Amino acid sequence: MPASDRILIVEDKDSLRAMLRHALERQGHAVIEARDGPEAVRLLQEEQPSLVLSDLRLPEGDGFGVLRASKEANADVPVIVMTAYGSIEDAVRAMKEGAMDFLAKPVDLDHLALLVHRGLQQRRIVTENLLLREELAVRRGAPQIVGEDPSLRKVFGALERAAQTDTTVLIEGESGTGKELFARSLHALSDRASMPFVAINCAAIPETLLETELFGYEKGAFTGAAARKPGKFEMANRGTLFLDEIGDLPLALQAKILRALEEKRFERVGGTASVQVDVRLVAATNRGLRAQVAARRFREDLYFRLSVFPITVPPLRERQRDIVLLAQYFVERFCRDLKKKPLILSPEAQERLQSYHWPGNVRELQNCIERAVILADGDLIQPRHLNLSFVDPAADAPPPDPWESFDFSGTLSDVARRATAEVERRKVELALREAEQNKGRAAELLGISFKALLAKLKEYRIE
Repeated sequence: MPASDRILIVEDKDSLRAMLRHALERQGHAVIEARDGPEAVRLLQEEQPSLVLSDLRLPEGDGFGVLRASKEANADVPVIVMTAYGSIEDAVRAMKEGAMDFLAKPVDLDHLALLVHRGLQQRRIVTENLLLREELAVRRGAPQIVGEDPSLRKVFGALERAAQTDTTVLIEGESGTGKELFARSLHALSDRASMPFVAINCAAIPETLLETELFGYEKGAFTGAAARKPGKFEMANRGTLFLDEIGDLPLALQAKILRALEEKRFERVGGTASVQVDVRLVAATNRGLRAQVAARRFREDLYFRLSVFPITVPPLRERQRDIVLLAQYFVERFCRDLKKKPLILSPEAQERLQSYHWPGNVRELQNCIERAVILADGDLIQPRHLNLSFVDPAADAPPPDPWESFDFSGTLSDVARRATAEVERRKVELALREAEQNKGRAAELLGISFKALLAKLKEYRIE
């Protein structure tokens, strides 16, 4: 039975649950069962059912909690609630919260079959529409987003739902998580895909120039303004405007952007005539805008206008299963771009990649793999090619100073003699390890005679 046809039954009464299971299995559906709210929430995350049938009254938790958990896991999964005859008001409340329909107890199996068929058909239509949108987006040149982690799948789902509307979207996430990539995908999935996608980094442009970049200017607006110049808002007309690092916008400019969003019109710098635009705005930030609002560095009204549909992109360290997948994707891409023979990530390199904390996220991983592909001279990418200086998540602190335990007492000559002896001893030991205790080979590595090596071994008491 395909996983797409699995139905989750949430019912504490064993006899009713068994009856529902047998009725649904006779119709050809696969069934998974839960007796209470916590068990249902766990199965929602692990099994990803196509439809949920839940009682509203449960011994632990309730059907409303199951409904909310289902919508959080996947808003497209239909939920049918069951309720006693005298609790129809609860069923109505559940439908207001997103349930597809309700069944009154005692359950009419024919009615159950009809609702389940309708729910699964609705789910298939939604899925087919999303697949068609994705296929069309690929044909239009949508960027490829690589990842299979559940946290990323949740972002994909939110992105696809937002693309079907014209609402303002706020993409939040750490630097390097690919916020612009998600913004471009959102545009490619939307009805505006054939229109311009215009991006501007609010942190990369001096404050004095940012207003003219966004809104343009009229001829003679300032010294050097020899002709009218359109701004990004005009360039993005009927398309999408992406404002990256919007948290860096100066307060004075925030007010003008808010007005442009609400009224869909603005004036160029140095002009008095209003310019009408139809722009879908997508904003991104790597800093908490709520904290910026609390600190009075960001307008509260603009924040609420931007965060109509917030999407949070998870950092790479929270997408463990995607690290090697992304690394392999980048290896193939850079081998192709650099015209090198195909390379393979060694098991040791994969382990090192998964142990690293990735403070720079996907951007850092991309740069790391590009460097490794350039450095690799065989068929395998080894840990040394990755050039990752540490793998401990807490290793943000600098490495310990090797001289902290050194004896600096006495004269400069005494200290220099001790330092020279310590360096020589360590170098001899290293050469012996590299030569696998072959003294003749170690002497060659050190560039000294065999007799001189024997003298060093005796002097430093190295066995």
